[in-house]
Amino acid sequence: MSQPIWMQPEIISWSQILLDSFNQFLGYQLISRQKTAEKQSEILFKADFVIVSHGIESDPILNYGNQTALTLWEMNWSDFIQTPSRLTTEPINREARQAMLQQAKTQGYIDNYSGVRISKTGKRFFIETAIIWNLLDPKDNKCGQAATFSHWTNCS
Repeated sequence: MSQPIWMQPEIISWSQILLDSFNQFLGYQLISRQKTAEKQSEILFKADFVIVSHGIESDPILNYGNQTALTLWEMNWSDFIQTPSRLTTEPINREARQAMLQQAKTQGYIDNYSGVRISKTGKRFFIETAIIWNLLDPKDNKCGQAATFSHWTNCS
């Protein structure tokens, strides 16, 4: 049997970047940090709220989605991490999404984003009060952006 996603060394490291950057920009912890990095990675992956991130490519590619995100976007891990993040929205909503990402990039984070997203199979859902924050590696180099939210409503 293959190793669970959250136990892969690169995912454990990325989970620390997600958590450290969240704390740095927002001033509080996303999850309890009292356990090992491996356990934090597992808790993050299995959380009942969404965590997603993308890199810093010119057309950023998703590079992390916890199980809640994978379920919501109706994708497996390998499909998810090959998806340009812009494809999580319908074309009509991409300009607003890009403006929100730019605002977060400039400010470090935003904590009140709402908008419509679309799954791989075309199901639409409205996310509410999402937090988007910049990701910094251990040397404080920008390495992506992440988002988390726990409230969404399926659109008919």
